Amino acid sequence: MILAAGRGERMRPLTDHTPKPLLVAGGKALIEHQIERLAAAGFEDLVINHAHLGEQIEALVGDGARWGIRVRYSREERALETGGGIFQALPLVGPEPFLVVNGDIWTDLAFAGLRTLAPRLAHLVLVANPSHHPRGDFVLRDGQVVDDDGPRLTFSGIGVYHPDLFAGCRPGAFPLAPLLRQAMARGQVSGERLAGRWFDIGTPERLQALDRMLKAQTGP
Repeated sequence: MILAAGRGERMRPLTDHTPKPLLVAGGKALIEHQIERLAAAGFEDLVINHAHLGEQIEALVGDGARWGIRVRYSREERALETGGGIFQALPLVGPEPFLVVNGDIWTDLAFAGLRTLAPRLAHLVLVANPSHHPRGDFVLRDGQVVDDDGPRLTFSGIGVYHPDLFAGCRPGAFPLAPLLRQAMARGQVSGERLAGRWFDIGTPERLQALDRMLKAQTGP
């Protein structure tokens, strides 16, 4: 699942007329970079949630045929936050653990290693703390993610979740973090540290930095 329902307030005015996952870096929309990597890793079914200007996402991505995958959409009348958005999409993703990727990141993670994971409730990919988030989010200790004292890492926006993580939830807007912290307290969240590159496209400046890096890779 790709989370693509956010408004992208910090990216305005770029997101006034373009949904954030369709912003372009290196000649492609952010969501195209993600779909290419997911397809290359062997994922065949993809769910995308959207709200703000979501029809543009559907127009670009379509049914996924050009990547050899199947794409379905979870349409939100208003953004349901991360937890609420995933919860609404559960009938589409099915009863098995599933991968979720934020629509406003870029990474060179291959994703294939996440396909066969079967976490108790969640498995999070963490990264070194970027300059805009120096305090981090969680502690990675012996393969477990905990909300505890110690050197913290930043949640990358990439996770594998079991549908049972959302047991007892009700439809509507709600965040994901409280569910994760409850699961951490019960020792049910594993994790890993991403060794590759990762960009959180939270500002126009970070989008420009990614664009420069990708263009430098491919040349003129």
